Amino acid sequence: MAIPDYQTLMLPVLRLATSGEQRVADAAERIADDLGLSPDEREEMLPSGRQRLLYNRIQWAKFYLSKAGLLASPKRGRFIATDAGRALLAASPERIGVDELKNYEGFREFYSGQKFSEDNAAPVAIAPSVETGTPEEQIEAAYQAVQSALRADLLERIVQNTPAFFEQLIVDLLIAMGYGGSHKNAATQLGRSGDGGVDGVINEDRLGLDRVYVQAKRYAETTVGRPDVQAFVGSLVGHGATKGVFVTTSTFSSQARDYVKHLAQRVILIDGERLTDLMIEYGVGVRVSRRIEFKRLDEDFFSEE
Repeated sequence: MAIPDYQTLMLPVLRLATSGEQRVADAAERIADDLGLSPDEREEMLPSGRQRLLYNRIQWAKFYLSKAGLLASPKRGRFIATDAGRALLAASPERIGVDELKNYEGFREFYSGQKFSEDNAAPVAIAPSVETGTPEEQIEAAYQAVQSALRADLLERIVQNTPAFFEQLIVDLLIAMGYGGSHKNAATQLGRSGDGGVDGVINEDRLGLDRVYVQAKRYAETTVGRPDVQAFVGSLVGHGATKGVFVTTSTFSSQARDYVKHLAQRVILIDGERLTDLMIEYGVGVRVSRRIEFKRLDEDFFSEE
């Protein structure tokens, strides 16, 4: 089953809290057992890969319940139901969510928190939306949307430029990834076109102990099929090469991808999506527009142990 959203988890979190002090990690295991979650579902991570999804949602359910005065923290890393929380549970609610928490003054003040810009313009609500997941999930979703748009923009600009620009882009990317030794040497190696089906060759390391042969296809929509990849592999054999990288701005067919899995040569296929991901990761053709830093409470700082 799908992991419930953090509002749906508020009721089971409060139920556990009425039985005594709880830790989020223990609550996550208990709730996962009650929901019958599979091992894979229990290990499902946020898109950032930094925290388990279930754990994160339980954290936010606990946080919101605490803002309503339904939970208290008797000691570091633990929570328990307050008298108000026990009273709410005694009323046998079918569901606890943001709408129900608005009945509590403390939560209303938190949720309706607002700030004003320096020029006294209209107030801007800072309370997070609750329809699309936890605040962290919303941040992740917004980040992925920005990344998706950036990838599309990069591909569009690459396709609009010249083949020479595409070759230089690959040089810049390979250098940024640690190949080629220097821009001058890499450009010398990669700039040779039409060499028996190979667009260029670049040193794998700065000493030139091994070489990687490169083929580049700048397509807008055409899918690169097995025949193109097979021709590239044939050129590798002709050069006595064991490593090759085939780069395209479009995509590879499933037959092409299956073909390279069983070769004696090591051939890496880089399609448009992976190409732009690498460009973003290594800072090629992009720059930082804005950097936002998020901080968390340092529990160790407040520990008396």
